[in-house]
Amino acid sequence: MSKTENLESQEKDLDQGESLLAKLALEAELADYSPVKGCMVIRPYGYALWEMIQSSLDRMIKETGHQNAYFPLFIPESFLKKEAEHVEGFAPECAVVTHGGGKELEEKLVIRPTSETIINYMFSKWIHSYRDLPLLLNQWANIVRWEMRTRLFLRTTEFLWQEGHTAHANKEEAEAEALKMLEVYKTLSEKFLAIPVIDGIKTDSQRFAGAITTYCIEGLMKDGKALQMGTSHYLGQNFAKAFDTKFQDQGGQLQYVYQTSWGVSTRLIGAIIMAHNDEKGLKLPPNIAPVQIIVVPIYKEAAEKEIVLKKCKELEETLQGSFRLKIDDRDQYSPGWKFNHWELKGIPIRINLGPKDINNNVVEIVRRDTNEKLKNVPQNGLLQYLLKLSTEIQENLFRQAKDFQSKNTFNVNNEKEFAEKIVNGGFLTAFWCGNNSCEENIKQKTRATIRCIPFKLPVDQSKKEGYCISCNKDSKQKVFFAKAY
Repeated sequence: MSKTENLESQEKDLDQGESLLAKLALEAELADYSPVKGCMVIRPYGYALWEMIQSSLDRMIKETGHQNAYFPLFIPESFLKKEAEHVEGFAPECAVVTHGGGKELEEKLVIRPTSETIINYMFSKWIHSYRDLPLLLNQWANIVRWEMRTRLFLRTTEFLWQEGHTAHANKEEAEAEALKMLEVYKTLSEKFLAIPVIDGIKTDSQRFAGAITTYCIEGLMKDGKALQMGTSHYLGQNFAKAFDTKFQDQGGQLQYVYQTSWGVSTRLIGAIIMAHNDEKGLKLPPNIAPVQIIVVPIYKEAAEKEIVLKKCKELEETLQGSFRLKIDDRDQYSPGWKFNHWELKGIPIRINLGPKDINNNVVEIVRRDTNEKLKNVPQNGLLQYLLKLSTEIQENLFRQAKDFQSKNTFNVNNEKEFAEKIVNGGFLTAFWCGNNSCEENIKQKTRATIRCIPFKLPVDQSKKEGYCISCNKDSKQKVFFAKAY
């Protein structure tokens, strides 16, 4: 099968938004399809973007007192069976190893779909006293979930993520921890990825298997679909009881610990692609762009080349301590080709520099968020100018995404209105009685799901009471619906 035929095979059932995601991921050289169906190869540029996200989040995780650790990829099958709801939730997605070293294994090993069970086994060995608490750990790892319908970055059989796991002496501390980490995820999304999110609580039907409460952040992509971008779970004592994770409290009594887990994944790269793009390609927020500034030297003759490249190197020396910068000095490509290439990859700022610019002590700057050309920018004071411009681009990308979210968030009052609005996507807010059957009814009729019970509603939706969108019973709870990935 040729590469083109393989691509067509893997994309044949994509909708318009997913097709755009696949197109940009491939053309911008972020990822490619693996020969293993459902898996992806993350290319160097895509991995560099993941490293930027990872380093930003890792710093925030450590600032909140967590330490990184690493736990095995293989989990004894019996571990998953210890927590009934957990095994029921993950069993369909598990990949199981039955043979190793040419022999059938005495106990099957599950390739981790998540690590609550094996981490709890270790917690039960490490935690003995209230002095051992809180225990705050995080790991960066790969995960395998045997998905039936896979999409580059958004839903693949194997993906990269971080998963935090903590143990606490009481319920209040554990719940506060889960909410704290959700706020960290919200900061990552809004301040670094420039994607506004709605934060809230998942309904029981979408709660993490084995959790008491699942908190989430939900973003709205440009195609009108919602994307779950991060979750944080209050686990209560469910896993502690399954693995007998106890501690001796200050009164000398044995108590089960209270726990949390939380995670985000390479799905965030998919969110960036889907939230920030135009007909030219990606638009990367400066805060997480692997290359923030691309310098394109422009010359025709050998004598000009030497002068221009020398000036480019001087600019690099001036800016490199403050920016991630690259000079594209490849002779085999024209400046026009380079312009298109780096626009596709979403580089926030492009500096064009030719002999005339050098003679006039200026540069030409093109900002990717607006595609605006800024001509005759003085080289004197360029560093401060670019620092300010970078901040403006970051804020503008967030503002654009926030405006899109606001314009595509609608309040609906009945099923007819709901059905009409959901066709074009967006967030729909509506009252819900809390009954699972009403949630399922809307899903069956429209394919929309409750994305979250929000902590805070839009300021223009102050009405506190209404009628359930499905059964029309009295309701005091308004939720966010959307079609989702």
